[in-house]
Amino acid sequence: MRGNDQRFVRPVKVSALATYVPPRVMTNADLEKLVNTNDDWIRQRTGIIERHVVDPGVGTSALVVPAAQQAIAQAGLTPDDIDLIVVGTTTPDTVFPSTACLIQHKIGASNAWGFDLGAACSGFTYALTTAAEFVSTGSHRHALAVGADVMTSILDYQDRATCILFGDGAGVAVVSPASDGEPAIIDFIHEIDGSGGPALCLPAGGSLRPASHKTVDQRLHFIHQDGQAVFKFAVRKTTEVCKRILERNAISVDQLDLFVSHQANKRIIMSAAERLGLDEKKVVINIERYGNTTGATIPLALKDSIADGRLNKGDLVLLASVGAGFTVGSILLRWAF
Repeated sequence: MRGNDQRFVRPVKVSALATYVPPRVMTNADLEKLVNTNDDWIRQRTGIIERHVVDPGVGTSALVVPAAQQAIAQAGLTPDDIDLIVVGTTTPDTVFPSTACLIQHKIGASNAWGFDLGAACSGFTYALTTAAEFVSTGSHRHALAVGADVMTSILDYQDRATCILFGDGAGVAVVSPASDGEPAIIDFIHEIDGSGGPALCLPAGGSLRPASHKTVDQRLHFIHQDGQAVFKFAVRKTTEVCKRILERNAISVDQLDLFVSHQANKRIIMSAAERLGLDEKKVVINIERYGNTTGATIPLALKDSIADGRLNKGDLVLLASVGAGFTVGSILLRWAF
């Protein structure tokens, strides 16, 4: 599929960004006690050293709230200034009400409406584009784009191929109008390819297979993944959409200051970067600290890049994501702060 190729009506920017991870850390050594694996095996295949995990009873909205509060304050706003909340999550607190509703109430954003969207690991790029489109029309002034997941809530710790990969976290971007000439979001490309659905899925718990003793006994409420199929698709499609967005904006790879891809696997990121001809110094990798936090990986990578001085105002940044579905996303932007 070619996907939906569009540009923004009016300039919009990311005016603030904040993240949150739970304080509890699970190392590869900790996983050795739960499943037949070891630190070297995990590092070599994924690049992961540790990940943050929630305590029992903590849902996705609880991770988003501190990040949202920090992002709103960073933007010089109050919760009442927020018009819209778009949440990309695979692990909502409940099927309904939406996590956006829970966040809106918890942060006191009395003027906001919102919704959740399901794009798996592309959740943040889809949420950012969606929020930006609403702000771009002039109908909304400030929106929150959220990528957050408690992936440990759907992990099978008897499946060493998947339980080693994931962690928990949240990221929140404030999307606001940009003045002419100000660093702003430039372009986006998104695609879906439903033929890849079986390769990465949560088989039960929806309307097709409602929860039952049988689905629980068959362990169908945990992530199921065909790792090889996901790897091949992720490398190929990341490369394709990134090349296309650069070409149609007449931007060369050398002009990029930073490449921030979804942090699913270090080998996926570096394989795509190599195919794009990117200098390794421009490739952000922090999967060793967090694992795959699904919707939160890109905001966590951006936040870490700000903290270590790699991301600065005016930098040209390329975001890329691939998730279950399959979903694909790429966003080109100038960093605004």
